[in-house]
Amino acid sequence: MVMNVRQACGRIMSMVARPSNLHPKFAAAGHVGTKAWTTRQLATSTTEGLSQQSLEKLRKMRNIGISAHIDSGKTTLTERILFYTGRIRAIHEVRGKDGVGAKMDSMELEREKGITIQSAATFTQWKDIAVNIIDTPGHVDFTIEVERALRVLDGAVLVLCSVGGVQSQTLTVDRQMRRYNVPRIGFINKCDRSGADPLGVIEQIKDKLRIPACAVQLPIGLEDKLEGVVDVVSMQAIYFDGDSGENVRFADIPADMVEEAQAKRHELLETVADVDDDLAEKFLEEEDATAEELKDAIKRATQSLQFMPVFMGSAYKNKGVQAMLDGVVDYLPDPTQVENFALNPNNEEETTLVSCNPDSPLLALAFKLEEGRFGQLTYVRVYQGTLRKGDNVFFGAQRKKIKVPRLVRMHSDEMEDVSELPAGELGAMFGVDCYSGDTFSDASTNLIMSSMHVPEPV
Repeated sequence: MVMNVRQACGRIMSMVARPSNLHPKFAAAGHVGTKAWTTRQLATSTTEGLSQQSLEKLRKMRNIGISAHIDSGKTTLTERILFYTGRIRAIHEVRGKDGVGAKMDSMELEREKGITIQSAATFTQWKDIAVNIIDTPGHVDFTIEVERALRVLDGAVLVLCSVGGVQSQTLTVDRQMRRYNVPRIGFINKCDRSGADPLGVIEQIKDKLRIPACAVQLPIGLEDKLEGVVDVVSMQAIYFDGDSGENVRFADIPADMVEEAQAKRHELLETVADVDDDLAEKFLEEEDATAEELKDAIKRATQSLQFMPVFMGSAYKNKGVQAMLDGVVDYLPDPTQVENFALNPNNEEETTLVSCNPDSPLLALAFKLEEGRFGQLTYVRVYQGTLRKGDNVFFGAQRKKIKVPRLVRMHSDEMEDVSELPAGELGAMFGVDCYSGDTFSDASTNLIMSSMHVPEPV
């Protein structure tokens, strides 16, 4: 079936313009965030009751989104992530010029127009860390796709063009990240383009987004002279050799950049010290922080939503992507480091801190619906407990009971069958006639997850 962009937009909006299981008075009060409440909590910790094995597994997991203004290079960046992590064997470009197209743009219309229309999920592994990724659209017509992705993610990569800088949809994405309290790192892409000014973009971030931000890298050359980056945390140069930049090489900082790198490191220390007490103490005593101490401080500041570390490179020219992936691992939270809350509709909006324990009562949120060859495909994020194939679960305001049918993990338009989805995971199931925003739970709990904000259609 051939669709134009407007028809695709209408199809996406029709999938979310249905009622969710959010209680009317909760919706009226605006309860849409993952950390929107600080009232009485029944659980004492997100890791309460977790076995050591489950805790280690969750700590080696990241759920991230790739978000940006249109044409900032999100899908190109995701394609390189999949290649460098071994998820795909060859790099293909947006628009499908080689007859294949980028992996995450599975719709024919996406490949034809060269834009992302619907968010696409995948999973991969970087070093020993499991990474679930959602690549989101940048066009304003499809901003609902970004909304529902950020509702269920623990962290995000905000991609900016080194020439265009902070643009209109960047501001929208920033508001969405703030709405759901999503920590983010920045990646200034397209440093190979004529007119690239990544340090100028950082000033725009601070001025327009009003968030403390600082470079953790400096580009070695710009435009057609881009060779690599300087890591100002560890104070070493990073080069990306090979036909596809797959060979990462560390070296000494070029002599003509040492002074600039030292100045940027001091600026980074000062910026992070403003929002982190431990680093502030060292800074005031004029002690130099080690690379590990600085990393820990950046991580604390990023996860407390007070700072955004900024990486640089060019996804198209295969520069800087692996270093950015290290930043995802080093600075963005795992599921145990994010507080998610559920509501008790029978007890006057009482909120409960959700545990990441896979053995606790089930709580999972349907965040996206998609019509596929085998019927409705329901994307879910499991917050607590374990969603198992064949189990009986309840969903919706009427507590409808179903037996969990086929469970899959998504790799764009491909599926991998699984028998269960434990807490922290993203996946999908077939054959469930539910609404976007419905909570799936077992018989032992009637808690519901908060729904998502649905913006007015444009």
